[in-house]
Amino acid sequence: MTETAPLPAADRTVHGACPHDCPDTCALEVTVSAGRVIKVAGAADHAPTAGVLCTKVAFYPERIHHPDRLLYPQRRIGAKGPGARFERITWDEALTAIAERFQRIAAEHGAEAIVPYSYAGNSGMLGYGSMDRRFFHRLGAAQLDRTICASAGAMGYRATIGASVGFDPENVVDARLLILWGTNSVVSNLHFWRLAQEAKRRGARLIAIDPYRTATADKCHQHIALLPGTDSALALGLMHVLIRDELIDRDYIARYTLGFDALAERVRSYAPARVAAICGLDEATVEQLAHDYATLAPAAIRTNYGINRTAGGGMALRAVACLPALTGAWRQPAGGVLLSTSGHYPVASAALERPDLMPSPPPRTINMSTIGNDLLHARPPIRALFVYNSNPVAVAPQAAEVVRGFARPDLFTVVHDLFQTDTADYADILLPATSHMEQLDIHKSYGHLYLQVNRPAIAPLGEALPNTELFRRLARRLGFDDACFADSDDDLCRQAFDWSDPRLAGLSWEKLKADGHARLALPRGSAPFAAGGFPTPSGKCEFYSEWLASQGLDPLPDFIAPREWQHSALAADFPLALITPPARNFLNTSFANSARFLAQEESPEIHLHPADAAARGIANGSPVRVFNRRGEFRARVVVTDRVRSGVAMATSIWWRKRSPDGRNCNEVTSQALTDMGGGATFYDCLVEVAKA
Repeated sequence: MTETAPLPAADRTVHGACPHDCPDTCALEVTVSAGRVIKVAGAADHAPTAGVLCTKVAFYPERIHHPDRLLYPQRRIGAKGPGARFERITWDEALTAIAERFQRIAAEHGAEAIVPYSYAGNSGMLGYGSMDRRFFHRLGAAQLDRTICASAGAMGYRATIGASVGFDPENVVDARLLILWGTNSVVSNLHFWRLAQEAKRRGARLIAIDPYRTATADKCHQHIALLPGTDSALALGLMHVLIRDELIDRDYIARYTLGFDALAERVRSYAPARVAAICGLDEATVEQLAHDYATLAPAAIRTNYGINRTAGGGMALRAVACLPALTGAWRQPAGGVLLSTSGHYPVASAALERPDLMPSPPPRTINMSTIGNDLLHARPPIRALFVYNSNPVAVAPQAAEVVRGFARPDLFTVVHDLFQTDTADYADILLPATSHMEQLDIHKSYGHLYLQVNRPAIAPLGEALPNTELFRRLARRLGFDDACFADSDDDLCRQAFDWSDPRLAGLSWEKLKADGHARLALPRGSAPFAAGGFPTPSGKCEFYSEWLASQGLDPLPDFIAPREWQHSALAADFPLALITPPARNFLNTSFANSARFLAQEESPEIHLHPADAAARGIANGSPVRVFNRRGEFRARVVVTDRVRSGVAMATSIWWRKRSPDGRNCNEVTSQALTDMGGGATFYDCLVEVAKA
């Protein structure tokens, strides 16, 4: 049922799409020789990619043909955990073992004792969620709330704008002001940065708002280094100044917004002096930023999910999303705000995932951000985990609890992956996964407006299977005879979108498959909300959200302080606010086992301001402990003024087994959740640093 490529006799080029969790979703040209990938380049005819790739993907042949690729099903022999040993088994043995254990658990404890755990290790529509969702729905397994990255910000943004939509990224070249708020575009949104540079060449002013002076901030005209978790306070302070100084578009507000009077009353208490104290800025910076935003038009804000990983993460995105409607920035094609373009795509989720296969009432939901606590304390207990597209032992917060949970001798764990990750060390059954270059898929993006096809370039290595075929086989083994389990990958691609939607005018799966990529049928150079038409219940930008109020949440934007700041004793013992953005050569834990990139990263680092390092007697390059009451990890200190005093920045996310002490930064992060959306609060974390 899967589509694979025959082994070619001579060099040839196959067109594909990058599946990694990145806004750029690059179009790839994959050169194949004798069944091996020998080169990967960016497609020049795909406007967002424009022939350019990040260094991680440019060296992709090393990942595809890595000597540590998992190629055959295996069964653990001996203890779980680091150093775990496995023996090769057949696919028949693996599927039989999984099916028998799942059937026994379902009979004795109910199928909701089985939990799928996955995220965006593969972001293709098929690889991320298709046949797997059908399988677990039909099984009656617990549902997984996939919250670990974006759920808080997406909810706050939706409450304001109505969906994950914004200005067309290609229009930003005409902006006169571009604010890069909580996004390190040079590292994590490279192709947007190309557009930002063009805007700069045309005279735009670029401002970076980030607690750390990133590579992006270096290339901007101004860097505003606020304290972590204070973004909503800054946005509220800007609103205060805009309204106070009549720097607003009253006509736009009257026609196309809801709740202005209530918002104006709310932001009266966010005077620049108060906001400056909260954010760790000076008052003049708040005043000047507000005036720049109002007077340099078109003004665009590119934000990202880094600012949603604290207690008030949903409110942070909500407050930022209010700004363009106050000034009427939406009137111009290069104005407005952009968090994600994903809401522009007419995804046919129900057809692809088939939630109708679930029993009634639906099974319980497990939040992936609290998997450590749930493995130890959920009632009824979790009896089995099926992990794919993720590496929770390394990426989930409060790692000590996660490890304890995965180490339970009574927990049956299946892991499907390309490599023996930290999580795979705890597997009972370990299954080999294909890379995207060995499977068919269809892709949307959350950073541009193009649909893409990923064609298989080589045959699956060893006995590796894509997610789709794995769950087809498991469905058959469990006797699921529903017709949907016979759908081929080609069928699934056809079902992934509503091809009758006007945004796909003139497109079909067959045409897209032939052409490789196509832009959504959205007019170029247009301003999406110049005359309102927001995808909210009211059709307006909602400063006041009845949708939030109906859920018992504050209907107006407000500042929610980082949770750990609110405990004075905790702040006294652990005075440094820790942030853990990705290392330049890693993407979450993908690429973190590459010899090339490990050599470039050298070791886990913790960046400290010179004053903070001196106060602790710590010299540059010293080994240190980073700790709080949840745990500790070891790192090498980089003393630098790129990080502000009172903040520590740790490069992430290292595989635990590749770290000097077998632990990583998630040893100290918390399982506490965000204000809305049930998201993870990775950047709401206080620590202390001491000599090792």
